[in-house]
Amino acid sequence: MKVGIIGGTGFVGSHILKRLSAEGHTTRVLVRPGSEHKLPVVSGCDAVSGDVGDEAAVRGCLDGTDAVIYLIGILREVPSQGITFDALQRRGAERTFDIGRELGISRMLLMSANGIDAAATPYQQTKLAAEEALKASGLDWTIFRPSVIFGDPDGRMEFCSQLKSDLIDAPMPAPLFYEGLLPKDAGGFLLAPVHVEDVAEAFVRSLDRAESYGQTYELCGPEALSWKQILTTIAAAVGKRKLMVPAPVMAIGSAAVLLDRFSWFPVTRDQLKMLLAGNTCADDGLGRLGIAPRPFDQSALSYLQGA
Repeated sequence: MKVGIIGGTGFVGSHILKRLSAEGHTTRVLVRPGSEHKLPVVSGCDAVSGDVGDEAAVRGCLDGTDAVIYLIGILREVPSQGITFDALQRRGAERTFDIGRELGISRMLLMSANGIDAAATPYQQTKLAAEEALKASGLDWTIFRPSVIFGDPDGRMEFCSQLKSDLIDAPMPAPLFYEGLLPKDAGGFLLAPVHVEDVAEAFVRSLDRAESYGQTYELCGPEALSWKQILTTIAAAVGKRKLMVPAPVMAIGSAAVLLDRFSWFPVTRDQLKMLLAGNTCADDGLGRLGIAPRPFDQSALSYLQGA
């Protein structure tokens, strides 16, 4: 099968490309000018230069393919560079669905995100809008909603590498975030980190399975872990013990009001809001696809030792 991929140079996309190649599929990837070095070297992969906002480039990427995977997602906006949730997570996705339908490509896979039903932030709202557009498209769609994703980043942005750099390696204590005035259950909110290779496997397994058409899969690891447990595991994986202290979100959020427009500030108000809401799955999406999820433990985090 020939697969057109929008967003194939990112963390998850690079793993999906490798998995598709291993299964004998060929791919065509839309690559922004200047990002050619981010494309993994795999057999049967062609690159099309362009941006998701360029209809001709998207059409060139998709023309002649049998299926399309849309992976673009961002964590924060840079409006001055045209990097916004609406442009990339909603309008880019909708444009891809429309062009795919015009070209007669019926199979469409979308990477969304777990926990977006609250629609409490622009990130969640645009992800949800893309899902709704795909469901209304008339295409044979499958949607994936992963929790936080971890795994070897190969030089790309990744959840645990970021936490190691920003919190574990930093000289100050790591923050155990809490809401309200008193540090009750600081750092107790739950996440279910899912391994990137399990996410890639979910995409590849569902690609030509008719039973996955019209399905949404929540993708989580085997355990729901507290923020404190996650930081402790990351620290142990690199041979450290990290001091942690309660940190009121109210104070950090106040600083973010002034500073989160700057890329050097580590977290935005919306990111804090989504983090404190937790991120676990009600649906065993990996199990439904016959995938046994990898645990979040020191062995699985061995890649951090060289980070």
